[in-house]
Amino acid sequence: MSVRRMAVRSVVVAVAALLLAGGGFVLWASISTERSMARAIDTHEVDFPVPFPLDPEEVSQEGLTEEEARAVALERAQARGRHLVEARYACAECHGSDYGGGVMVDAFPIGRLLGPNLTRGEGGITGGYTVADWDRIVRHGVRPDGRPAIMPSEDFLLMSDQELSDIIAYLESVPPVDNEVPPSRLGPLGRVLVARGEIVFSADLIGPHDTPHPVLPPPAEVSVEFGRHLAGVCTGCHGMQLTGGRIAGGDPSWVPAADLTPSGLDGWDYADFRLAMLENRRPDGSEIREPMTFVSPFAQNMTEVEMQALWVYLQSLPSSSME
Repeated sequence: MSVRRMAVRSVVVAVAALLLAGGGFVLWASISTERSMARAIDTHEVDFPVPFPLDPEEVSQEGLTEEEARAVALERAQARGRHLVEARYACAECHGSDYGGGVMVDAFPIGRLLGPNLTRGEGGITGGYTVADWDRIVRHGVRPDGRPAIMPSEDFLLMSDQELSDIIAYLESVPPVDNEVPPSRLGPLGRVLVARGEIVFSADLIGPHDTPHPVLPPPAEVSVEFGRHLAGVCTGCHGMQLTGGRIAGGDPSWVPAADLTPSGLDGWDYADFRLAMLENRRPDGSEIREPMTFVSPFAQNMTEVEMQALWVYLQSLPSSSME
């Protein structure tokens, strides 16, 4: 056999070995990921009213009947819930502007992750949800059947019972949308990242799942406490310490999340922060890129108190350079 033929054969054998090894690795990752997604995760079971009732003193002072009091409570809850999803919890970004389903991530080979239909229409998944089911999926990242969900529930960990109740009340009032959303699918790279622990399900990030939730949110005022509550939704991209970095499981085209501590926002004032939130521009005029651009339509619905409280909280954080 000529030297040339031997070289070609060696290359072919090497390539075949690499393909075989790569295929075996992907197969291992797929099996590992399927097992992880099929496991059952135990959570506590909560219960709270939808809507939260009016204060008995107000009912008495206004002379409201039980039916009237419930109608007023529902109207207020729906108004609060609409503000929460349109300004702070950004549900439409994953579930569509009509809440009938949307796209979270569509990036091969990571995968195609879809937000399900939350309405009462055909294909909606919440029609039979109990309050406990809502709690499991929203604040724990666990499906009603106990399996982990592909949902950024770490963002909603600080959500109070009343806020979740208000969101339920609002979503139950939106027009039904008939839309069958196919299940989310992880691509080969997505499965490898899950198997290697580089993409972690919210249910695993959050644990333990028996910690009581706050019943009511903090008072809506310019305070560190209220700002911390608001910043809970920032953790999915910016990290639990808000120091930024690569966004695990996101679209590969996304830039790393910024450091939101005083180190990362050095030289910024409140006007700069407000401009970045509302118009996606830094103090030097440069544009802020995806996925932060998804935030501005919701930030534009925030109240001035919410915006200021968030800034006050971020400025209270320890600088990442001190860690």
